[in-house]
Amino acid sequence: MLSGRTFAGKKLPLTIAFAVLVAAAFGAGCKGFFQKNALSSIAIQPPSPQVQVGQSTTLQAWGTYQDNTRSQITSGVVWTSSDTTTVQINANTGQITGEGSGGTATITAAAQGLSATATATSFLGNVTGLTICTGVFNTGSCPAATFTVSSAVGGSQQYYAKATVNGQTVDVTTVATFTVSPTPTAGQIQCVATSSPALCTVNQGTTPNSYTLTVTYPNTTAATAGITVTP
Repeated sequence: MLSGRTFAGKKLPLTIAFAVLVAAAFGAGCKGFFQKNALSSIAIQPPSPQVQVGQSTTLQAWGTYQDNTRSQITSGVVWTSSDTTTVQINANTGQITGEGSGGTATITAAAQGLSATATATSFLGNVTGLTICTGVFNTGSCPAATFTVSSAVGGSQQYYAKATVNGQTVDVTTVATFTVSPTPTAGQIQCVATSSPALCTVNQGTTPNSYTLTVTYPNTTAATAGITVTP
């Protein structure tokens, strides 16, 4: 049974003695009581990196912590690329290098059991011209004529994007970005450029209008083609 504890030569009442013991225990274990500010998420900067073929740039991994603070993660990050034939990456430093004739790859940064991804694009330099054409590369019609289609029926058209690089014609369809304006209602007009040629589909019931298909490529003037949807 607990009785008063002697402290500095004096006997303390039971309640005070108990409080002294608790305070001592808390003080001894305070370092274990307060947990380290843990990492809660990772982000890659820039979020959509671009790099010219034959050149390099370094990405950064930024962490958000439990107290909502953010800082760059400078060690312990492992970097990978889904396609090293288009975007090579140093696993330790996050330095990416453009490879081949350009393309896209998914970059992953992993640290402390967490990961983040970003889509990196490698592109050709010295591009002096960009044109959007119909059909298959080097066999279609350039520049592309206006594609006219009835909303009552719908239809599709093949397109490819070609660029002039150092005097040579190059197919850049899968690296270019295809967009339609004004923005059609979701699902009405879809352009898929994951392979060459790209395929733009005007679905039945698309709102009649004059649309512009715009193809962009890094560091190059955009090319356009018309899509006219009739009733």
